[in-house]
Amino acid sequence: MTDTELHPAPHEVEDELDEDDRMRPEFVRAVLDAVETGDHAAARALVEPLHPADLADLFELTPQPERAALAHAVAGELDAEVFAEMNEHVREDLLDALTPGEVATLAAEMDTDDAVSIIEDMDEDDQRAVLRALDPDDRAAIEEALSYPEESAGRLMQRDLVAVPEHWTVGDVIDYLRRQEDLTTDFWEVFVVDPGHKPVGTCALSRILRTARSVPVAEVMQREQTLIPTDMDQEEVALRFQKYALISAAVVDASCRLVGMITVDDIVHIIQQEAGEDTLLLSGAGEGDINEPIRRTVRSRLTWLVINLGATMISASVVGLFQGEIARYALLAVLMPIVSAMGGNAGTQTLAVMVRALATNQLTSSNTLRMLGREFRVAACNGAALGGVGALGTYLIFGDPKLSAVFAAAMVINSLVAGMIGVVVPVALDKADIDPAISSAVFVTTVTDVMGFLSFLGLATLVLVP
Repeated sequence: MTDTELHPAPHEVEDELDEDDRMRPEFVRAVLDAVETGDHAAARALVEPLHPADLADLFELTPQPERAALAHAVAGELDAEVFAEMNEHVREDLLDALTPGEVATLAAEMDTDDAVSIIEDMDEDDQRAVLRALDPDDRAAIEEALSYPEESAGRLMQRDLVAVPEHWTVGDVIDYLRRQEDLTTDFWEVFVVDPGHKPVGTCALSRILRTARSVPVAEVMQREQTLIPTDMDQEEVALRFQKYALISAAVVDASCRLVGMITVDDIVHIIQQEAGEDTLLLSGAGEGDINEPIRRTVRSRLTWLVINLGATMISASVVGLFQGEIARYALLAVLMPIVSAMGGNAGTQTLAVMVRALATNQLTSSNTLRMLGREFRVAACNGAALGGVGALGTYLIFGDPKLSAVFAAAMVINSLVAGMIGVVVPVALDKADIDPAISSAVFVTTVTDVMGFLSFLGLATLVLVP
């Protein structure tokens, strides 16, 4: 077999992506084989047609020990845009191999928000070294962004925007846009400001292009606008974009002066990040990133597994209170896990709905009682249905009407408890300024397990055990 057969030339690899826009394994292998054999020209030729986001995906699909070699081979294609699209853990691996000056060069080519996302995760000493290597304007912008809280609008915003005074005409704006070569190229509206640089309105580019040059901007701008404070949490920012169908929005400081803008492309990333984060937090899986270092993954998961072990021990202690009754009536040991498991499932369903409702501002103080009543009715209906089906199955299998009745009653009780606790716990945690996605699941499963065992074994002790 020839070397050409082992390592296909660039033109012999048909398509980089499959029909679902996922990178083909054979393409990834072809690139890595070229890197391994030292054929950097072939590797560069393979990756040259890739979009920056696809090149970032290639690095994520590359095993960690091989990433540095790949980066060296395709260094000419590895620009700021690729780093901006890259998974944060993969990016950290590559940045560790760069000098502060090289990182500063990349940061200077990025939008401020992307540069901040790179620098904020560095060690303090590395941060200072990179900031020193930046030119004064870029350094000032990034230092200002880093002064805002993490996951806030101040960290998320871009500093490059177009702002014009209210007294200009449409013609003045058009001439300004054409004359200023250093203006940002990615914007959809022009912000109109007063002499104190406070936003007084916005004007969409489409409206500027369709309006006569002599018309004052004040006559065509939209005065109603959504202003985003620099300290607003990024999740709340995303909700405002969704609620008001925004493409971009002005970010203002404590004095209501215009300091930046947020665009919808940043919000799409935030919505995806927050949605995935809540799901993972409910399961106690930490960040859930497959590129996350194993030690960090073990630490984040093990913490919640230990907490769940403690909760399980509490449930087991309840069962221990009835060990004599279980010994005399062995069928109780067969059925009690079913009551507990069904309560846990019902509670998890309610909890997921409530956490989502809190995250999207659908659940507020004004409708909490109504939601509690709604979930009580849902739990009652589900409990009655499950209890009826469970009682019938229990009777057909064991032929004991009293056992069937106890099983049905316990199912109803635990379903009601699950419905109530699934609402009360996340709401209470939210009121206490604790993220309900983080700790709700432990409380809900513990309560439903304890109540499932207590209701079933307690009723059985009263009705069945002599």
